[in-house]
Amino acid sequence: MEFKARIAELKEELIALRRDFHMHPELGFQEYRTAEKVETFLKGLGLSPKRIADTGVVALIEGSSPGPVLMLRADIDALPIREENDLPYTSVNDGVMHACGHDAHTAMLLIAAKVLTEYRNRIPGTVKLVFQPNEEIAGAEKLVEQGLMKNPDVNAALGIHIWTPLPSGQIGIQSGAVMASMDVFKIVIQGRGGHTGYPESAVDPVIAASALVMDAQRIQTREISLMKPTVIMFGKIEGGTKNNIIPDTVTLEGSMRYLYAGGSGSEEDPPARLKRLAEAVCAVHGCSCEVHVERENSAVVNDRGMVELVHKTASQIVGADRVVGHASMAGEDFSAYASRVPAAFVFLGTGNPSKKSTYPHHNPRFNIDEDTMTTGVELFVRSVFAYFGNTT
Repeated sequence: MEFKARIAELKEELIALRRDFHMHPELGFQEYRTAEKVETFLKGLGLSPKRIADTGVVALIEGSSPGPVLMLRADIDALPIREENDLPYTSVNDGVMHACGHDAHTAMLLIAAKVLTEYRNRIPGTVKLVFQPNEEIAGAEKLVEQGLMKNPDVNAALGIHIWTPLPSGQIGIQSGAVMASMDVFKIVIQGRGGHTGYPESAVDPVIAASALVMDAQRIQTREISLMKPTVIMFGKIEGGTKNNIIPDTVTLEGSMRYLYAGGSGSEEDPPARLKRLAEAVCAVHGCSCEVHVERENSAVVNDRGMVELVHKTASQIVGADRVVGHASMAGEDFSAYASRVPAAFVFLGTGNPSKKSTYPHHNPRFNIDEDTMTTGVELFVRSVFAYFGNTT
């Protein structure tokens, strides 16, 4: 089957879809316009899409005979970022932007669906298409709770993420953990407020917070092996009302990421280590604290068999020398699927300095090399036929 030529014929439609989604971004579980556009497109292919979790869309491409079910997933939500690009298709929704490539993922899966429906008589099984809301805040688990992996039962899953850290033309894939577990934390340090002219009469939570930010770095560099990547980052510090008042409390918020199971009961257990350190540092400064930690995503762990299948397929598309191992300390709720069925999560390089597509994800200047999207479509399509054993 020669897919490349057919996908090339659909390139203009692919780009138009992506630009439309980019111009009309919507936050998690608010993707009503996006979901409607996805539904309309799928119905035009003769499919019968259904809603899940209100703004999610699921559709089945049923092949020539009963068989395994392969799930293909695209995320559809955007981010609360004000876009700084000057493009014909810049976001018209102020303060909301597709700054992570989900617009491209949605467009790629729609065009892949179009090609797959044209060849559905050669698929001995079922392809389950999933357009998932709210990836940025772990929406996948809600879809699982609502029965996404059932009726029919999913046997394997594939996700593709367009990726500016990799150059255009490269595809990143490897087995094992490829995206990090992520815990979010909030630490409230309690002191005793007072006048900055009489600091001895107060218990200063600001200095305790400052010490904690610095001392927390020893967890990831002195307590846990460097062979087990661990990142503890503080993203928010809040306290005080005026420059001459020592506040009663200071609140710290941040995230912990690691490419291993982590969490309560593990050997490393970063949350427990942070809690222990916070309490000790605060005690030294005469303060107390409350530490709240919440698991947002588990690590995405790629199945070896699925990786071998997709690696071979990717090599056929871009050449073996352009398929590289790659992992990231970013979080991704595709883990909700990969923890339940054999799965592969793939990075599609789109970094191209000449097209200004090397800005990092979640940056207000983020953009992609649109020429790479046809590679993503082909990877979806060819991986389906490789999975079902029909690669001719």
